[in-house]
Amino acid sequence: MNQGVTGHVDTFCADRMPPPELVPLREWSAIPELSYPDMMNCASMLLDSMIASGRGERTAIRFQDGSWTYRQLFETANRIANVLVDDLGVVPGNRVLLRGPNNPMMAACWFGVIKAGGVVVCTMPLLRERELRFVADKAEIGLALTDTRFADECNAAFITHSDGSDRDGARVVHFNSDAHFGLEPMMRGKSAAFINCRTSADDIAIIAFTSGTTGEGKGTMHSHRDIMSITDCFPRHVLKPSEDDVFCGSPPLAFTYALGGLLLFPMRIGACTLLLEQATPPFLLDAIEGQRPTICFTAPTAYRAMSGMLEGRDISSLRKCVSAGEALPRTVYEGWLEATGLKIIDGIGATEMLHIFISAAEDEIRPGSTGRIVPGYRARIVNEDGNDLPNGTIGRLAVIGPTGCRYLDNIERQREYVQNGWNLTGDSYKRDDDGYFWYQARTDDMIISGGYNIGGPEVENVLLEHPAVLECGVIGEPHEQRGQIVKAVIVLRPGYEGGPKLVKELQDFVKARIAPYKYPRAVEFAESLPRTNTGKLQRYRLRENTP
Repeated sequence: MNQGVTGHVDTFCADRMPPPELVPLREWSAIPELSYPDMMNCASMLLDSMIASGRGERTAIRFQDGSWTYRQLFETANRIANVLVDDLGVVPGNRVLLRGPNNPMMAACWFGVIKAGGVVVCTMPLLRERELRFVADKAEIGLALTDTRFADECNAAFITHSDGSDRDGARVVHFNSDAHFGLEPMMRGKSAAFINCRTSADDIAIIAFTSGTTGEGKGTMHSHRDIMSITDCFPRHVLKPSEDDVFCGSPPLAFTYALGGLLLFPMRIGACTLLLEQATPPFLLDAIEGQRPTICFTAPTAYRAMSGMLEGRDISSLRKCVSAGEALPRTVYEGWLEATGLKIIDGIGATEMLHIFISAAEDEIRPGSTGRIVPGYRARIVNEDGNDLPNGTIGRLAVIGPTGCRYLDNIERQREYVQNGWNLTGDSYKRDDDGYFWYQARTDDMIISGGYNIGGPEVENVLLEHPAVLECGVIGEPHEQRGQIVKAVIVLRPGYEGGPKLVKELQDFVKARIAPYKYPRAVEFAESLPRTNTGKLQRYRLRENTP
């Protein structure tokens, strides 16, 4: 890493890097594609290069009401970058929060911030005020660009800090709006040209927040080099798309799975992406049938659901399907194959690693296995001491490659994730003699439900705010359709009685305060919770009592 060179004026990210001994080792020589210049802006390589190569009139984005060419995306992003620099005072290294559903303006804002040398902090529309406020505090964000339809909670979150103090100088600007101080009116009259900030390959480009088992999201920092690396590993060597492909999928762009699959990967080769604001299984099927995309990125839950909705549908345009976000059950793989004739490309990635690093495609797929290591990465199965385990033995998955975990100002969690230079993902795996990796379980308290990562303690913290709740423990309960569901085991305060009415009240209470997908779908009332002598909740004992 060329750490002495930077294009950032605001050194917030550099100042909050993990100490050198906790930074994972990086490998950029495993494949030739990973050789990048020391000074580069990933927007130049992903978007500007399309214009320079004469592909400006190719369709870059399709959406419900139309389409944008690469030139339209390029010029819109340039105008946004000019607004950021000239009118909003953004300097290289400033963090800018993005909030909205998957649509062209979200993509243009992403590129605009990167062009200006800013650091993108993308958030989901489902997040509530308290979650947005935490992100804004942790990343010290002073500017948010939000879709006007999802602005209320963003506006509220940027008024005060989590401790109640005023957030001086913070500003929220709406897009997809013609309001006087909206982004579009500010863009009018701005030049469609912009000279991209000359960032270092190792300057941070994005901070992606992941739901942690501690109940607070962890910011993971990824550089311009990281962004380019993921476009030259999994898609180039496993997915193997062409510039005539049309990508589609369900995850929001705030997930790094979607950022790669629905924006970066198609941009790298001049292909097209279909951005859907609503992408639940019925809407995703409608879009596949109507818009005729060729590659789909979604979670096992969606493939399972869509398998039962295919009667009378024509989804013959699809030629490749990718699954990540949770383990792909063999029954889902086989059901989709039987219904469509398509083999699902499974993969494991992590927000900390940015994207998929184990996968297999086409004739190399082995049903039930996640796949083999993606070119550019290495993986081992290790014991608790970090020593290699023989093939066929269950252990901890350790990974190294061109990307790696760098938590934002979180040394404690960094020390857990990175050991001896290797990234420990929190997954238990075993490897066979042919180099295929077979998922076993999570090694932490993360709940993975319908492709969403949910930290049990976060849900516990909300439930404990309800006057009826004395104590609670939140775990994942196995579920046929969703993989897991959130289950809350609750000890009530005196004077309250458990029952269906209180269950619904507690569920609605959680939905109103954090993203609705995190609410407990199962609620059990108990006399007490299992704890250690020091009072620590023993979640494993709660799981032992779950069928």
